[in-house]
Amino acid sequence: MANLVETLKQRAFEEGFDAIRVAPAQGDPQLAARLKHFIAMGYHGEMDWLEETAPRRERPTAMWPEAKSAIMLALNYGPALDPMARLAERSTGVISVYALGRDYHAMMKGKLKRLAQWLEHRAKTKVKVFVDTAPLMEKPLAAQAGLGWQGKHTNLVSRELGSWFFIGAILTTAELPYDVPESDHCGTCRACLDICPTKAFPTPYQLDARRCISYLTIEHAGHIAREFRAAMGNRIFGCDDCLAVCPWNKYARSATEIKLQARNDLVAPSLSDFLQLDEVAFRKKFSVSPLKRIGHTRFLRNVLIAAGNSSDETLLPHVEQHLSHASPFVRAMAVWALSRLASREHFARLKAQKFPGEPDKIVKSEWATS
Repeated sequence: MANLVETLKQRAFEEGFDAIRVAPAQGDPQLAARLKHFIAMGYHGEMDWLEETAPRRERPTAMWPEAKSAIMLALNYGPALDPMARLAERSTGVISVYALGRDYHAMMKGKLKRLAQWLEHRAKTKVKVFVDTAPLMEKPLAAQAGLGWQGKHTNLVSRELGSWFFIGAILTTAELPYDVPESDHCGTCRACLDICPTKAFPTPYQLDARRCISYLTIEHAGHIAREFRAAMGNRIFGCDDCLAVCPWNKYARSATEIKLQARNDLVAPSLSDFLQLDEVAFRKKFSVSPLKRIGHTRFLRNVLIAAGNSSDETLLPHVEQHLSHASPFVRAMAVWALSRLASREHFARLKAQKFPGEPDKIVKSEWATS
């Protein structure tokens, strides 16, 4: 089995993976208690699927009782740019580093399937592959395998790769030799906790997703509360702050996988251009991007908040056109953005007009309080 794993690891590197480790499929016995606490505190927000699938998330064998080993793999997506520098360019939108290239799910699953098929044939074993698409808690399992440790921001950190890597898993019925879990190397550092714009970490190692900009811009489908909007700045899809400031990124390197490298048109996209994208253009532009997941309406909601934070008055006409949008969430954010960009007199004139879709309580509230 040791020789088999060594050959598997070599094949993993040939596929482009940057690290591979093995953990027992029984998982971390403390995970169930941590997951129950997370849900009991309401930290999962509107992600009801976390609560619904919690029993299957407690350990891999709850989902697949025959599994004996979990092969955990890391794929580096390190940026060639400074993620924090883009926040100063207020007339452009900031997209999380992981979403600047192609959607990683299909590409990574293809690599995993080829490895799993080789293992299935070579070891006469059963296999299943996972890339963030099933009730499998990849981060705790990867930590148990030794890919890294869960830092105070709850994300995985590696001494070799820093914070920038995707995690994939192959569960197998084969009993493979296990690697040693990585110990915690965060020490007294609190950089990731202190940088968070919305104070989403109640304590170290705990995340309140309801306050996280990644959750708000991607998972949250409804109205974004006023208390978070200014803090969102020009982030329109995700947030990298807690990852970017981690000192362990001094060992990180840029992604070598071509499909994960940043698209030039998404590194510093114009908010003006994004405000003018209709639904057809949105689908075309983001057809192979993770941004397609949030849909056009949520996308516009996020871009309008960024516009409101931009101090760029040239965006006014593009913001105004969304006062008649079909979605009240888009209309509400158009009102808020105008209240930040327009003169008092111009805003008052707009407020006196009637727009299609009104009255709506969310939009009326924005008009009244802006």
